[in-house]
Amino acid sequence: MLGVALLFAVLGIMIKYGKMYYLIAGYNTLPKEKQALIDIAGLATLLRNVMFAMALGVLAGYLLALGLKNPAIETYSLITTLAIGIPYLIIRSNSKKYQIENKV
Repeated sequence: MLGVALLFAVLGIMIKYGKMYYLIAGYNTLPKEKQALIDIAGLATLLRNVMFAMALGVLAGYLLALGLKNPAIETYSLITTLAIGIPYLIIRSNSKKYQIENKV
C-alpha cells in the first residue's frame, strides 16, 4: 500500500510541477485551439490536490491497519479512497471552473 500512496503523490507532483499535462486523460488529444480554452494550471492544481489526498487516505489506512493489526483495513481504505477520489476528480475537472471563455 505504501507503493500506491507513493504513486499517487508522484503523479500529483509530475502533473503539477513537472508540467506533464499529457498524463491528463483527454487533454493531450484535444486540438491546440481547445487546449488553449482550458485553465491547465488550475486543472493541474486540482489533480495534485486530489492525488495527495488519495495518497494520504491510503497511507492512513496502512498505518491504521498496522496499529490495529488488521490487514483488511488496508483494502477498505484503498477501495474507499478510490471510490471517493475518482468520482470527485471526474466531476470537478469537468466543471466549467477550468474552462476559459472563448473570446471572439
